[in-house]
Amino acid sequence: MAERWEPAAFKARVDEVLHGYVADEAGELTAVDAALGPVADQLESAVAAGKRLRAAFCYWGWRAVGQPDSDALVQAAASMELVHAAAVVHDDLIDDSPLRHGRPTPHVALRAALQHHPRAAAGARSLAMLVGDLLMSLAGQLFVTSGLPAAYLGRARPLWAALARDLVAGECLEILHTGAAPDTSASLKVIRYKTAKYTVEQPLLIGGALAGAGGRLCAGYSAYGVPLGEAFQLRDDLLGLFGDPETTGKAGADDVRGRRPTTLLAETWRLAGDGDRGRLRELLGRREPDGDALEAVREVMRRLGAPDRVEAMIAERVGEALGALDELDLPPAPAAALTALAHSASVRAS
Repeated sequence: MAERWEPAAFKARVDEVLHGYVADEAGELTAVDAALGPVADQLESAVAAGKRLRAAFCYWGWRAVGQPDSDALVQAAASMELVHAAAVVHDDLIDDSPLRHGRPTPHVALRAALQHHPRAAAGARSLAMLVGDLLMSLAGQLFVTSGLPAAYLGRARPLWAALARDLVAGECLEILHTGAAPDTSASLKVIRYKTAKYTVEQPLLIGGALAGAGGRLCAGYSAYGVPLGEAFQLRDDLLGLFGDPETTGKAGADDVRGRRPTTLLAETWRLAGDGDRGRLRELLGRREPDGDALEAVREVMRRLGAPDRVEAMIAERVGEALGALDELDLPPAPAAALTALAHSASVRAS
């Protein structure tokens, strides 16, 4: 790969690894029994799209140490996208989200394979859970078979345990806080563990560990990665309620319907007086808020300035991340790439 960061070329390399690897695994699944075809299809669908940001952070975590471009490293980095695919399948299942990238989510799509089942919806949810489990297993397998030396892989093994633990902790915290009184500190902890760490910080640290990064560089990766990962999820929260579903590929307002502990809702609650809090309780307390109710929630948020507050939080975190990056004094290519990735992660439409 050229020294200049070329996101499209890198994405193509990662896609080639992912699509080939998962297609092979899907074939192994259907070889067991043809009835597993719909499950195998969802396995492949889970990796069909994506910006491959997590793989990119892993790659530049490696390159910033001074290591050269490596096909084996790209394969190891691609495993980060399988972690993400697993997390997305499980997250959509937990949140009961019907759409992702404009397509039915696995627990919805798999109902078609269970028309004979006495509880088709429940059966489809079980199948989707197993698809997510298999994707996480395949992530570890792709990583250890990447072709990198065993000693390199051994340096990263503890970070894999931390990645899985933090991801599960964040998802559990979101469930535990769903429906509770909105609280900004609690919401920020949820996004830090559920999204920020496995999106930016941990891929960087894993790439760095593979390359033999020292303590100062790893500390810098965390100082850059955590705030940037939070900015990424804060942007996602805004897009979830104020973005165009045609662009985002997700059903609008899922977070509000599910009363999830987003920072956007927490900031709205913090800024609201008694009257607005009463209005929000009434709107959010409905069993299934309709379009008018959702628009009323948006109107309260806009009037109180909550979206602007979240935008300010995003800008603050991106500035913190870029400041930490500057302090590392990296070579030009990784410095430019990580700067560009900060923009890609925090300023986007989908």
